[in-house]
Amino acid sequence: MLNGHCNCYDFALPIQSLFPYLYFMIRDLKVAKQEQDIGFYAGFVGATYFLGRTISAVPWGIFADKYGRKPCIVISILSVIVFNTLFGLSTTYWMAIVTRGLLGLLCGILGPIKAYASEVCRKEHQALGISLVTSSRAIALVVGPAIGGFLSQPAKKYPNLFSEESIFGRFPYFLPCFVISVLAAGACVACIWLPETLHMHHDDKVEAIDALEAQESGSGRMGTTKSLLKNWQLMSAITLYCVFSLHDTAYLEIFSLWAVSSRKFRGLSFTSQDVGTVLAISGFGVLVYQLAIYPFLAKYVGPIKPFRYAAVLSILLLATYPFMANLYGLELKILINIASLLKNMFAATITIACNILQNTAVAQQQRGVANGISVTLMSIFKAVAPAAAGILFSWAQKHISGLFLPGDQILFLMLNMVSVIGFMLTFKPFFTIPNVIR
Repeated sequence: MLNGHCNCYDFALPIQSLFPYLYFMIRDLKVAKQEQDIGFYAGFVGATYFLGRTISAVPWGIFADKYGRKPCIVISILSVIVFNTLFGLSTTYWMAIVTRGLLGLLCGILGPIKAYASEVCRKEHQALGISLVTSSRAIALVVGPAIGGFLSQPAKKYPNLFSEESIFGRFPYFLPCFVISVLAAGACVACIWLPETLHMHHDDKVEAIDALEAQESGSGRMGTTKSLLKNWQLMSAITLYCVFSLHDTAYLEIFSLWAVSSRKFRGLSFTSQDVGTVLAISGFGVLVYQLAIYPFLAKYVGPIKPFRYAAVLSILLLATYPFMANLYGLELKILINIASLLKNMFAATITIACNILQNTAVAQQQRGVANGISVTLMSIFKAVAPAAAGILFSWAQKHISGLFLPGDQILFLMLNMVSVIGFMLTFKPFFTIPNVIR
């Protein structure tokens, strides 16, 4: 289980490490004609990864159900080593776009690793198992932003260690990508000890239990993708997951761009190290929360109530963000760290609940395909999110005044509207709680 946890962690690092330096990378590639356009171009770099994953998620799920979880995980890690390294060596905007897209296309680990987590744990420990995998995102939120924030542009930040003539001086964003590729290589070696779980539970007793659960749920769990699409408990859980994935990805894009943008555009004028530190601190807090608090919360109150409370509190918290641009110094840093920690805790609560709901809505032998469908649909939303967020961010910077609200307040209001829609979808008639959860 720990090996699978580490592998998912390596898949998440290339995503999380990008945000502290993306704004500066786009600026240095000289594709934006004016400062306000940087967010527009930055959004598409984030979007191409998820677009690639959209295309390949279901084929990877089918591959994992046919040939096993382990081969899928190994191929995905190898793609991180190759294409994440090439991304760090990008000299043009289009090279950055293509390498990110290929990384998303060939990294099919997300669906199989969720199925893996549900298969190595007994039912009473499923929340802990999926929480462990989801906590890989929290570890990536600690390590990724720290790597991206502190290791990008090393020749400028650490001139005594790196010269402008070295490879790290000529390619200022290569070092964080190289470090992540080295970690991925270590995870690939660790896969030698990773047990295969595809046929672990295929005995008569468990198959009889799966068949009984299928009859009780009345969801028509057949061995085809078509039947899974008719499974309303699965599809309603996936829809919730998609809506909040859209919100979380857009939030991370907007937060990172907003934090480093100039005060004249009502940003915070943070450095890449500042952003990396804020995201790393909140990531560490979320990791502790997911491992020490959430499993007990889910065990005693179930996943649905914390999900709804987290959605409402997230909306209230995000409404305060634009006003932080009026703060300075230590006061700003303390409040932005607290806000970021709470926001990521709420996001983790929602994400884990969605994963539990999805994996309890289908039989064990269908979880690879079910998670493949989930990742495909979620990746469509995640592909739209950075592009839409970047466009909206650029628009907000060009309309700081002159409208019924300042541009930055409209920006966070639009982000909150996504959460409101997601919260409304957690109630009947749209959403029904799976029988296993009930």
